[in-house]
Amino acid sequence: MSDDPLFQRFGREFPSGTVLFREGDEGREMFVVNAGSVTISKRVGEVEKILSRLGPGEFLGEMAILNNRPRSATAICDDDCRLLVIDARTFETMIRSNAEIAVRLIKKLSDRLAEANEQIENLLLTDAASRVVHWLSVAAERGTRTAAGMKIDMAPRDLAARVGVKPDQADEALMKLLKAKIVSVHPDGFVVPDTDKLRHFLEFLQMKAQFGDLG
Repeated sequence: MSDDPLFQRFGREFPSGTVLFREGDEGREMFVVNAGSVTISKRVGEVEKILSRLGPGEFLGEMAILNNRPRSATAICDDDCRLLVIDARTFETMIRSNAEIAVRLIKKLSDRLAEANEQIENLLLTDAASRVVHWLSVAAERGTRTAAGMKIDMAPRDLAARVGVKPDQADEALMKLLKAKIVSVHPDGFVVPDTDKLRHFLEFLQMKAQFGDLG
């Protein structure tokens, strides 16, 4: 049991695979990740799209209690998790009494709004390859700079679900990138040696999707 007084008051332990809430559920609580990680996903057509993975210090489920609307996504524990579970009344009290919490919430909601806009832009792309390359391009801009290029920390097996395409479509797009040496694949993620080259490849795919093969 944690010595953290907040965890002693609000903490709960959840085994791996626990569904914290599903898309469409009524929302009465928010969660703060104390240990472990939680996957947020949403069904897009026939595909379950991973929106994000949240680790220690991140929070989730706040929108449902802020706007009193059903859950907009599904949250599942990736592994054994320790979470703070905070109801609407407690959350409102914390916001009113602690400016630091309020500012952090505003910043986090602003970041999520930017991510939502990027996801909408991605979904508007008409072909799967463009969606894969667009996602990798955006992720590379936020990645970790290494000697080999920009590192994207995400298991390659999660790419299809993260982008919202079928696994064979993601594999086909990735093979084109590997063949062109625009992206390299590693067990724990991807490396993009030249982000400009990746963006140019995206522009090529978008033109091809719009106008077809011109040759």
